[in-house]
Amino acid sequence: MTGISSKGTGAIVADMAAEIVANKAYLSEIDGKIGDGDHGVNMAKGFGRAAERLKGEETLDEAMQILSDVLMSEIGGSMGPLYGMMFSDMADALSARPVIDEAAFARMLRAGLDGVQDIGSAKVGDKTLLDCLVPAVEAFEAAVASNKGFAEGLGTMKAAAAVGRDSTIDLVARVGRSSRLGERSRGVLDAGATSCCMILTSLADGIAKRLN
Repeated sequence: MTGISSKGTGAIVADMAAEIVANKAYLSEIDGKIGDGDHGVNMAKGFGRAAERLKGEETLDEAMQILSDVLMSEIGGSMGPLYGMMFSDMADALSARPVIDEAAFARMLRAGLDGVQDIGSAKVGDKTLLDCLVPAVEAFEAAVASNKGFAEGLGTMKAAAAVGRDSTIDLVARVGRSSRLGERSRGVLDAGATSCCMILTSLADGIAKRLN
């Protein structure tokens, strides 16, 4: 088992927030093709506000809980509650752990996925963030089960997240506002899957940097 100290890892959430804010226009552009066009605006608002409240001394679970609180109470749209629950459950899974190793990280990912699935009806193939999140979580869990190590597992997770995100181009939306477009929703990336890939990639990079 390898791992990192949880002390000061709240900076990983700050970096994640910066990535979302930097891609505000891109996420809204994607969303505008089959949705309301406000995904990037809402996400950047929530992540940006959370980043302003971070002091840099938090553990990863503390920072995730701050982010969750903002997303669930201060941004509109459907993604606030989904991501808010995901980060809250992730934070609970890591609570009071002085070291984050691959087993703890796997439990954190699974808790976040379970939280999203508990409050929504979507499944893989419906053109949602789950098309990114599910394969990413399963890929990391498989890597841990195969004793491939933390760093390799993070790389596997990132690759699976990107493949999952890209898979949404060929899918027809089956839930949410875009589902009303039917076949016309095909040919466009899902904004939720795209932001989810950014979140998971930034999270993986933040952990990997500290492992090295």
